[in-house]
Amino acid sequence: MADDDLSAPLGQAAKKKPRFALPFRFSHAAVVLLGLMLLAFLGWAVMGDDPYGGEPVAVASADLRAPAPSGKAAADSGEPTPIPDKKPGSQNASLPLPGGGGQTITIIDGMSGKRQEVPIGAGDGNSPAPVSDARLAETSRHGTLPKIGADGARPMDVYARPLTPSFEKVAGPRVALVVGGLGIGAAATFEALARLPGPVTLAFGPYGADLSRWVARARSEGHEVLLQVPMEPFDYPENDPGPQTLLTTLSAAQNLDRLHWFLSRFQGYVGVANYMGARFSANEAAVAALLRETAKRGLLYFDDATSPRSVASQIAGATNAPFAKGDIVVDAAPSAAAIDAALGRLETMARERGVAVGTATALPASIERIAAWAKAAASRGITLVPVSMIAVKPNADARRQTTDDKKS
Repeated sequence: MADDDLSAPLGQAAKKKPRFALPFRFSHAAVVLLGLMLLAFLGWAVMGDDPYGGEPVAVASADLRAPAPSGKAAADSGEPTPIPDKKPGSQNASLPLPGGGGQTITIIDGMSGKRQEVPIGAGDGNSPAPVSDARLAETSRHGTLPKIGADGARPMDVYARPLTPSFEKVAGPRVALVVGGLGIGAAATFEALARLPGPVTLAFGPYGADLSRWVARARSEGHEVLLQVPMEPFDYPENDPGPQTLLTTLSAAQNLDRLHWFLSRFQGYVGVANYMGARFSANEAAVAALLRETAKRGLLYFDDATSPRSVASQIAGATNAPFAKGDIVVDAAPSAAAIDAALGRLETMARERGVAVGTATALPASIERIAAWAKAAASRGITLVPVSMIAVKPNADARRQTTDDKKS
């Protein structure tokens, strides 16, 4: 019998010694740990130095696959246009571009949360053929930038698609179409080059690999080219156009440096167009600085009309910037029926006003329906013209003053 049993009062059992227990519960520890993590995050957010709001990080990658044959070359030979394989659930996110190599960046869609991995090339140094006029090029720390030549020649005129007869002598309604988002997805770019007629203006993003080769092919097949410049949307950085995006929170000098990086990506374009940019295009000071720089370099500015708050059209004249703006986004609803209806409205607008401008993204349905519409447009009396032909241009005195400012 244990000593505790002998010393216990009669009729009462001896009390058992309590087991060893921790002074806290694991649930309490988890709450404390989460609290410490939250405090650490808040401290980083307050004290951290990140003026750009967390832009994508570039990761080195290599693409050793050989260039694919061109879309129109394949079409002319009777062979189907080669379309690289895609990963399940992706939309051109994994498509290789001719030449490959370089880095990869991430573009985030704020509506869907989709992250698109895009290979980024080395700029304008890998062009297989001349795509620019030496008179219109200057060297910067980022690479080659367009400029007005010493003889007054402007890139928007030299790189424009010739139109015979001239725009002013074209009888009947005229329509300009700008298809953007090219140079990033190989399938979309091949399809656009294979199917869209020469008067359709093609707008290339700045992040694709081997952009100079794409642009050289587009120009050789009669297309005018625009450079799309990523600009800050209202929900940035949740909706992230990509590295070097022009931001309203940056100084004019910082945005100018970023713009020069974009302008050096390739050569041979008649002007620049916004990519996203609802917040940026609504900021008068930011837009004015952008338009002054494009005018100074002999480029037109194209507003794709995706943001109703854009002030570009209101201040383009004051900055002497050649300017054009879209009237209808023809694939705002990206179904074949909706695109056909939008093209019909664009045609009606052209008949009423003499000229109308449509914009679209290089989606498969958009390319297919625009190509079909363009084939029959002439039979209905519609003339398809490049965007430079409808740009509002400053008068000769304003252009001369812009050239003088550049020299001084």
